[in-house]
Amino acid sequence: MPSQQVIRLSLPSKGRLESGALDFLSDVGLRVFKPNPRQYVAAIPALPDLGVLFQRPGDIVVSVRQGSVDFGITGIDVIEEKRGDATRGDVIILHDELGFGSCALTLAVPEAWNSVKNVATLKDYSASLNRPLRVATKFPVLTERFLNQHQIPHALIAAEGTLEIAPTIGYADMISDLVSSGQTLQDNRLRPLPDGVIQPSQAALIANRKALRTRPEALEMARRLLEYIEAHLRAEANLLVIANMRGESPEAIAKKMFAQTIVSGLQGPTISPIVVRDATSHWFSVTVVVHRDLLPQAIAELRSIGGSGIIVSPVTYIFEEEPPRYKAMLDALKSESL
Repeated sequence: MPSQQVIRLSLPSKGRLESGALDFLSDVGLRVFKPNPRQYVAAIPALPDLGVLFQRPGDIVVSVRQGSVDFGITGIDVIEEKRGDATRGDVIILHDELGFGSCALTLAVPEAWNSVKNVATLKDYSASLNRPLRVATKFPVLTERFLNQHQIPHALIAAEGTLEIAPTIGYADMISDLVSSGQTLQDNRLRPLPDGVIQPSQAALIANRKALRTRPEALEMARRLLEYIEAHLRAEANLLVIANMRGESPEAIAKKMFAQTIVSGLQGPTISPIVVRDATSHWFSVTVVVHRDLLPQAIAELRSIGGSGIIVSPVTYIFEEEPPRYKAMLDALKSESL
């Protein structure tokens, strides 16, 4: 394949997002092969047409926006900060719930600010200082938008290093930073405002809009990526349950199962005969998919209608006729071309 036609996926090059992305892709069945940990290029053997690059999370968005990279996995926080026009821009979000990298861009103030209970009281505190609040952040676009929406007098302070120390050493009054557990804020005598969440975030899959509209091979790769991801995430939330059950016929057993709340399956149970030594006994094997959180209720329901020898197994993939997010992507691209 000529180099200009190589499809590229960019992944985070360090930190929790890097390990999270590599673990997630491995679980999905798209293991990244990176023989040298110091290399910034890699491959996915299951998708030989897809090249992998490693970049800083913010640079991933810029590369996808500019079209030098077709796909990227990074945090929603940096996507929204750097994507540009969210509706007609060059970055389209294909999947925004990959399930790792959870955090939130949040306003945090010194613990000593006893009068500041929420965002609304920031305006009063600014008035008491007789000047705008100095807010240190690495997310000027999102922070500016949020503070303007709440009419908070402010001056943004650009920062590259650790933000939590800014109020202590005096070059900012408060910060706008990513918060996960909140322990780092607490260690630095800061507290998040309860209504100060600017942008909830987790890892997301993005793509270059023009590539999807003009390059069939990129569109096909989007379908394959979403197929793997959606089938895995759907399966991760479910379990395969198999039980032996005595009955006169599959229809009779199905009727008892449909009368239950949990064990009716996705479209219905799979019921097949069991060959037993005693020809006068009628035993069947029933198979259903149940939500992981509902397993105790499912087992109780199966037992209540005569189920025994219950086996529970994890599910690797559950494929639908077409990935819903792929269809949503096609509808979005079609509407934009009208």
